Amino acid sequence: MTLPVARRFPFRTPSLVTAGILAAALWGYVHLELRLGDLVPGSGGVTVAAEFFSRAVSPALVSEADFVPSGTPPLLLNAANAALLTVGFAAAAMGLAIPMGFVLGFFASTAWWEEDPAGARSRTLRTLRRMAGPVVFGSTRVLLAVLRSVHELLWAVLFLVALGLSNAAAVLAIALPFSGVLGKLFADLIDEAPRSGAHALRAAGATNSQVYLFGLLPLALPDIIAYMFYRFECALRSSAILGFFGYPTLGLYIRQSFSSTNYGEVWTYLYALVLLVAVFDVWSFGVRRRILA
Repeated sequence: MTLPVARRFPFRTPSLVTAGILAAALWGYVHLELRLGDLVPGSGGVTVAAEFFSRAVSPALVSEADFVPSGTPPLLLNAANAALLTVGFAAAAMGLAIPMGFVLGFFASTAWWEEDPAGARSRTLRTLRRMAGPVVFGSTRVLLAVLRSVHELLWAVLFLVALGLSNAAAVLAIALPFSGVLGKLFADLIDEAPRSGAHALRAAGATNSQVYLFGLLPLALPDIIAYMFYRFECALRSSAILGFFGYPTLGLYIRQSFSSTNYGEVWTYLYALVLLVAVFDVWSFGVRRRILA
């Protein structure tokens, strides 16, 4: 009797994956009717672009508005305050997203249920774990897909309607999709960690929780930490963009200055955002070197 040959997934090899991506890109160009000529601006657009980019070398140091209300802080102080609020929203959002990501990542991983725990001597408990594991795993994976499928800007719109222009709405709008991304990554890194140490712990009588905490999590932790820093950098940009909805982050003042054609102010706030990301990048690099050394 000849055994049936297992069918392989058609896009499994790197070459086929690359070919599929290129084919999808080509289809997108054709379907969207993209033309390079559409990127050539008209005469008015060229004038505006030239005026805007010329101010990149001379950002404003004082307000360029025709009328400045009394009590308005100086431009540079206002940029510093907006940068601090940008960091505040990002930090608060990540403070929620990281623990949520860890909890969801635990249940979205197969490491806690795929093998019988050494401490579960009861056959009933082992059976319950095997039955509940796939259900919890699948439900959590669906929840993670829902959370990260909705962009933070769409979450912001939903929360603005439900909660109004509150700081809690902005924090939740960033935290929910970020927790979905972090949860999926944490689960994938745990599941892809080498299992030799975990098998040794299990053979020595360790429970599933002990195997997870001491055999798998330490191996995935360096990549988890590195990715958390990257997501914090993304949270800074998302926090700035929420300013376009009215929150007093850097995005609010970028929008207001651009609407008033005060391009020097726009570049001042843009440089504040660039400096913010650069400072955090240098700091996170030093922290990662200390932790992962």
